[in-house]
Amino acid sequence: MATESTTGAAPRSFTVSSEIFTNPHLDIYSQMIYIVLSSSAADSMSLTLTDMSRKGRMTVKQVIKAMQDLADHKLISHKMFKHLIGEFNDDRLSWSAKGLLTYCKANPNVSLDELLAKSDQSSEDEQSVKRALQELKQSGYLDDFPDLKRIAN
Repeated sequence: MATESTTGAAPRSFTVSSEIFTNPHLDIYSQMIYIVLSSSAADSMSLTLTDMSRKGRMTVKQVIKAMQDLADHKLISHKMFKHLIGEFNDDRLSWSAKGLLTYCKANPNVSLDELLAKSDQSSEDEQSVKRALQELKQSGYLDDFPDLKRIAN
């Protein structure tokens, strides 16, 4: 357990799982962001990247990478990650995948056949669309699109 004191406010206690210190896949930045999020548990969804950067004493880019690691290792939910980072700051995704995600959000009932038909209207081929779908699936973005998630292989 740790105690955080903010200027002019009473100290708050919070608990941090020791798992973050024994997980060999987490670097110091991921550990620090986990601590920052834990210390702000009540209002962590209202934190900005700049807030986390300042509290964690790192750059915004380092915060984003740390949050990606935490989401990949399921130490924070993908929903929290998406809310705090946003799709367009997720550098695990190609522009193709980001564009496809934007299209899917605007057309939530789109089918794979419709997406593949749309590929004829661009320089993307069917394999590019399938690769972008796979990227979205691996990064957790197809959770809101169960039909596409099921067929993305």
